Amino acid sequence: MNRLKDAASPYLLQHRDNPVDWWEWSEEAFAEAKASRRPVLLSVGYAACHWCHVMAHESFEDPATAAVMNELFVNIKVDREERPDIDHVYMNALHSLGEQGGWPLTMFLDSDGAPFWGGTYFPPEARYGRPGFVSVLRQLATVHKQDPDRIRRNADAIRGALQQSLADPGGQAVPEPDLDGIAHGIARRFDRDHGGLGGAPKFPNPGLIELLWRHAARSGDDDSRQMVNRTLTQMARGGIHDHLGGGFARYAVDERWLVPHFEKMLYDNAQLLPLYALEAQRSGDPLLFEAAEGIVAWLRRDMLLPEGAFAASLDADSEGEEGKFYVWTVSELVELLGPDDAALFARHYDVEPGGNWEGHAILNRLETPDPGSDDAKRLAALRQRLLEQRARRIPPGRDDKILADWNGLAIAALARSAGLLARPDWLDLASRAFHFVSESMADGDGLAHSYRQGRRIVPGFALDHAAMADAALALHDATGLRHYFDAAAAWSRHLDRHYRTQNSGLLRMTRADSAALPVIPQPSHDDAVPNANGLHATNLLRIAAQTGRAEDRTHADRFIAILLAAASRAPMAHGSVLNAYDLARNGVEIVLAGEDRAAFRQAALAMPFLTTMLVDCPDPAGLPGDHPAAAYARQAGKGAAFICRHGRCLPPVTEPNRLAEAIASGW
Repeated sequence: MNRLKDAASPYLLQHRDNPVDWWEWSEEAFAEAKASRRPVLLSVGYAACHWCHVMAHESFEDPATAAVMNELFVNIKVDREERPDIDHVYMNALHSLGEQGGWPLTMFLDSDGAPFWGGTYFPPEARYGRPGFVSVLRQLATVHKQDPDRIRRNADAIRGALQQSLADPGGQAVPEPDLDGIAHGIARRFDRDHGGLGGAPKFPNPGLIELLWRHAARSGDDDSRQMVNRTLTQMARGGIHDHLGGGFARYAVDERWLVPHFEKMLYDNAQLLPLYALEAQRSGDPLLFEAAEGIVAWLRRDMLLPEGAFAASLDADSEGEEGKFYVWTVSELVELLGPDDAALFARHYDVEPGGNWEGHAILNRLETPDPGSDDAKRLAALRQRLLEQRARRIPPGRDDKILADWNGLAIAALARSAGLLARPDWLDLASRAFHFVSESMADGDGLAHSYRQGRRIVPGFALDHAAMADAALALHDATGLRHYFDAAAAWSRHLDRHYRTQNSGLLRMTRADSAALPVIPQPSHDDAVPNANGLHATNLLRIAAQTGRAEDRTHADRFIAILLAAASRAPMAHGSVLNAYDLARNGVEIVLAGEDRAAFRQAALAMPFLTTMLVDCPDPAGLPGDHPAAAYARQAGKGAAFICRHGRCLPPVTEPNRLAEAIASGW
């Protein structure tokens, strides 16, 4: 075993038996590089990454390759999910070299951590147009030893590019974004046949789907509505969707959503769940209801840990083969179901003798007929039989670390989808996960980032606090329990205190005092997860709506103004920021007042949450005197709801079933 034997990360533990003399990211590793005058080889990946496994099998498990690595480099292995700040900095460094990026990330650093060259996957011998890994190692080690000036020039150029990425996005006012125009532009880039952004590979891009959904709801624009519905429908029909076990894979490698990259991530499904719940409720399409319910079934069955929180991911591989756990053949179906039932299932799920992927069948409904009611019942029973049989296979590995940010996304999704689809059992799942993260992952007045088997990674990142604050606000809306709101407000203050920069006003990814990195990243754009800045802006708006304090709303508005300067340069990369602005510009406050307000709460929770902000008012005296609903609330009687927007309130709604009608017609 090497130094990874005591790591907390399941990904690092996958490499503990490598002959490579791996170090974890640490001051000691860089001290060793200085003392031995060797450069650093930094390898970044994650547990569910297929090509990370390929490079590990080909190179890191090979004694001859490991011997070269150990002789010429100090080798550091990083789990990108455990240390997203490290991954962000060095992925940006790779981009500055003109490379597209991806994982595994392979970077070469000097003994101060400054990157001077890098790449992603390297084969053991030259192929795919890429040089062989050992050849790269020897060449770079030679240059590092014989031409240190060249190494220094490269490092300085990359450092300059990284510093440039931190340029202040503010400093001047920008026009208000044209949300309608941006939505029209995004809709034009969506694939008319298959949904999603055109081309391959195809990612869900939930932030952009949400932006189009908001635009369609606000304006009635049919084009945006069709793009949202087409995307969610085709994903639900495609092979990216697990038709037996529920949940969605990370992305599809083709343009039709047929062939998934089989890893299944908590954060993807957490973001897709509320979108499916929203569109299922709007359209009434049972396919979309099933997709939402399938995500939660997957969370409950495969991802729920004894602690009550959710694991991070499921691997793409099992038994050393990508996708083996999920695919089928005709002969397997006949053996398990019998010829008649197998023929029915094959017809509806695209199972042909030659398969649709490498001789096997990825279950999908992209071009198969929709079943009638009788066949639908038979197919449901057959899916259950196949799911039970699949459970007997060797499953993909599960990364069972608990990440505060991804759990926050899942908790918020469960809490809001529970109200939309009247599933109180989903709310129970959300509250259990929240209880664990908020208590067992507490770090002073903040949060840890990761937890596994009693070990925590501290301090947490900005997204941990923003996502958990959002989760707390969703639970406060769903339950009215004050301690959830207090937690959201406390974590938001923690972000302002420890993560806001003075120069740009943006949130850093990590605390300034916690990262020994060439730069401390402060991105505003979304990646596979929403950016902490966009989530924090939305949280500040919801907190201000609840408190009614003018200074809270001013604080939220000023923060959004800073973010809009960054978003104006790349709108499609800033979905979370633009969605926060939409809430500020078009959001409606629903004040729930009176002792018997529970029925009004349920009616409000069943409405689209994207542009509604619930204000719980158990005591009319609890609203500030200048709150527009304060005078009304004192006359609420046993229960009423008040709809307010931009300082103006409509007459009280006294019947819960009239709430949606009042919002639709009142403005």
